Amino acid sequence: MSDAVSSAGTAPGSPESRRIVLLRHAKADWPQVSDHDRPLAERGRMEASVAGRRLADSGIAFDLALCSTASRTRETWKLAVHELPHRPKTVYEERLYEASLGELIALLNETPDEVNDLLVIGHNPGVHALADALAGKAEGDTLARMTQSGFPAAAFAVVSFTGSWKSVEHNMGTLVEYWAPHE
Repeated sequence: MSDAVSSAGTAPGSPESRRIVLLRHAKADWPQVSDHDRPLAERGRMEASVAGRRLADSGIAFDLALCSTASRTRETWKLAVHELPHRPKTVYEERLYEASLGELIALLNETPDEVNDLLVIGHNPGVHALADALAGKAEGDTLARMTQSGFPAAAFAVVSFTGSWKSVEHNMGTLVEYWAPHE
């Protein structure tokens, strides 16, 4: 290893290695409230904590979490974050609710350069579409498992890439991990 390599593992002036973790909210209930206000079901509360433990096991130290303003995503994050070794800065982003693939990529492009590891807590079909669109490559059977499962509630995908957030686009990353409850 060169003396020019920083403690972060990248040489000065080289592109940053980054990760995007896309977490779908846990299982929601269907009470007589607006879609935005739907809370988690009992199963969803359990799965959110399990997803949080699995995220903690990944060893990723998130610099920033972007969470949809919908009740079920906020509740998922509240339960999951308690399992992490440290709480990242969290921004509740209303544009994540019902966001299209293009809108999600535009949000990623706005991420500050100092963020290396980003967690996005959102909704399907957007979260699944984004994971699929970003993954130009995949490690092992991660892509096949993600495609087969359909990205159920409380599932997450980890996409790694090198470069700036402004350069995030289709097929620019590698799907390095996919996890879903009951898999």
